[in-house]
Amino acid sequence: MTAPMDHRNAQLETLRSLLKQLGITPEQLLTETTAASVAVPTFEEYVGQVAEAVSPGTRRVYGSYWRRICHHWGKRRITEPTPLEIKRLAEGIRSDVVVRRNTRGGRTAAEHLIAAMRCIYRHAVMDGLIREADNPAAKVAKPRRLASIRRAVPEAQLAEIIHIATTTGNDPHLDGLLIRLHLETACRRGGALALRPRDLDPDQCLIYLREKGGTSRWQPISPTLTQHLLAHHAQRGDDDRNGSLLRYRNGRPLTYRRYDHLWHRIGTHLPWVAAQQVSTHWLRHTTLTWVERAFSYAVARAYAGHSGTNDIGTTMTYVRAEVQEVAAALAGLTGEWHPLAGPDASTHDHPPRADWIRS
Repeated sequence: MTAPMDHRNAQLETLRSLLKQLGITPEQLLTETTAASVAVPTFEEYVGQVAEAVSPGTRRVYGSYWRRICHHWGKRRITEPTPLEIKRLAEGIRSDVVVRRNTRGGRTAAEHLIAAMRCIYRHAVMDGLIREADNPAAKVAKPRRLASIRRAVPEAQLAEIIHIATTTGNDPHLDGLLIRLHLETACRRGGALALRPRDLDPDQCLIYLREKGGTSRWQPISPTLTQHLLAHHAQRGDDDRNGSLLRYRNGRPLTYRRYDHLWHRIGTHLPWVAAQQVSTHWLRHTTLTWVERAFSYAVARAYAGHSGTNDIGTTMTYVRAEVQEVAAALAGLTGEWHPLAGPDASTHDHPPRADWIRS
């Protein structure tokens, strides 16, 4: 009995040695895989398919990084790069970033490159081209994010911004409307640009915001802003209720370029705006900071349209604020009555008072 067992052990040892040379583990032999029967595409072949499957916002953020990936690895099959190669590519892109005043060492570029790779491989896993365990991008850590340099704008400086926006440029009416819209709603640029005439509810003074991540919500706005948006549509819009609400004088829909021109112009008049790279998102910080200080964290969270639970735990499921409380905060912010808020919401004193929007 000893001789046959010795012979079998020798065969097993030979087999283990052969598998080790081939880079194959015994577990791989036991796992069914569909990738072997599927033709693995190159990056040039597959990235275009992924770009057609994602949202326009995702395509806009990752598009330039996908082009860089195809430039470096276009002819390679998506199963070929290793985690080390992906990390080296990310570091190369990080070092090539154009140095600007608001640069942060290329961290964002490296983070987006890794995120763009992960997006490609997520779809590859769904298509059965690779296994989840073989996803090389998932094994590469993103650079640690630094704290945001954006902050709430002080009242005096905000008054300067509003003054320049509404007294200079080729369309002060439009720019003033944009500033008011973002200060009242704390919405992002994408949410404003996605507004349609059908998203206005003038009876209840609400607008329907559709923002990043597929999130959407009804956001209270003041009667004053409601009338300005209705007048804007009447003067510049058309009969298409599903078209863009915000438009230029010639009727063309607004784009992100209007925001770029607006802040560049404000920066030429106010050097501190250009030096600190103030943008529309600073208005969001300003409004949400006031709401949190004057009301509560739950109300500020609802005001911002945040709905995830990863960062605050399950308690927010029970203490989240409703749209009526957001409307009450808006009434305190603007000093105007709102149909969804209580009758005394606009007069109740919640220090500090938001006099910067009432003027």
